[in-house]
Amino acid sequence: MSVRVVALAKQVPEYYRTTAEILPFLDTWLQDQEPRFIKKVKKIFEQAAVDKRYSIMSPEEVFSHTSFEERNRIYAREGIKLAGSCLQKALEKANWKAEDLDYIITVSCTGIMIPSLDAYLINALHLRQDIVRLPVTEMGCAAGVSGMIYAKNFLKANPGKRAAVVAMESPTATFQLQDFSMANIVSAAIFGDGCATVLLSAHPDDQGPEMIAEEMYHFYDATQLMGFELCNNGLQMVLDVAVPDQIESHFPEIIHPFLEKNGLTIADIEHMVFHPGGKKIIQIVESLFGNLGKNINETKSVLREYGNMSSATVLYVLERFMEQEQQPGTLGLMLSFGPGFSAQRILLKW
Repeated sequence: MSVRVVALAKQVPEYYRTTAEILPFLDTWLQDQEPRFIKKVKKIFEQAAVDKRYSIMSPEEVFSHTSFEERNRIYAREGIKLAGSCLQKALEKANWKAEDLDYIITVSCTGIMIPSLDAYLINALHLRQDIVRLPVTEMGCAAGVSGMIYAKNFLKANPGKRAAVVAMESPTATFQLQDFSMANIVSAAIFGDGCATVLLSAHPDDQGPEMIAEEMYHFYDATQLMGFELCNNGLQMVLDVAVPDQIESHFPEIIHPFLEKNGLTIADIEHMVFHPGGKKIIQIVESLFGNLGKNINETKSVLREYGNMSSATVLYVLERFMEQEQQPGTLGLMLSFGPGFSAQRILLKW
């Protein structure tokens, strides 16, 4: 029994700005800081390899003294709309009806909702009353791939069923106006908001690339590298400067044993469907695999056009390969990293 990726859709919020358009807002935000520090922050934004990012809030709202309560209210209100539109778009792509879904996984780490997002989607799209729900809230950038892994496990146990993974993220809602740390500045420079939905199926009539293997990899003693601290002002970014070096040191163990278990080497992989964590991580991947003739051009393009949208971003990368005509037997490797610290991997075969 095979589990296949049937359709993928994305949805972005209404507000967007280029990096050049964001710079004047930095002048206002940083007006009381030292000139050298202001220059450094602008350089971080200009060299982040992000040309444009979308947001559920206008730039004026992002760079204002908006309370945690109000930002989270916007996150919930706009997130429900984004996710509903995105799921509907994916269903139309697959030519499925809302009642065809047996399982829904919603993924988000950038706000707090109880009931979780899936409950609102059940009402908005009139999903079945017996649909199985799973909200995934604390896995960060890795959760898009994690959600697909959880969906496959459900579908393997329930042949003929269908599932949706909806990843909705708003990192701009977590921006801390009073925090001038490098973690807050770097995250503001690279992150953007967005939503993606991937539909998976164990139904014999459905077609798409097959998930032929999946695995998680957990770093020991690395919980301090990435995440959020819940403070009075909201979700405060934790982003250690050691993240790229940690990823680089673990890369051989993340990639090669996983492929070897499936009788493969990196030479057999046609498509690198990697999460664009940031410019430094992209440079590390290119240095490791560029001489093997591998590229992550789609990953770089998504980062440039949308920024890092946490869990949704790798699904934007996958969509690009889904929209291309592929030869039968083509292999793709999905990879994302997240708090914990962890790496999530999926092997796809067209």
